[in-house]
Amino acid sequence: MKKLQVLGAGCPKCKKLAENAEAAAKALGIEYTIEKVTDIAEIMKFGVMTTPALVVDGVVKVVGKAPEPEAIKALLG
Repeated sequence: MKKLQVLGAGCPKCKKLAENAEAAAKALGIEYTIEKVTDIAEIMKFGVMTTPALVVDGVVKVVGKAPEPEAIKALLG
């Protein structure tokens, strides 16, 4: 089971990243949980200074952009 976390305050880019990450996970047919982290203190614990960011199983994979589902699939595979 993959743990996906979207770090961000809820801006349009953050929402798009969450949608794209979910679409990528569904397309790959993997089991996953998705969590939206909006607390700035929690985001800072990951060392992230620019949002949105995507964290997969505790590892920051994307910072400052919302890649398309195809690009995210490569990060999840």
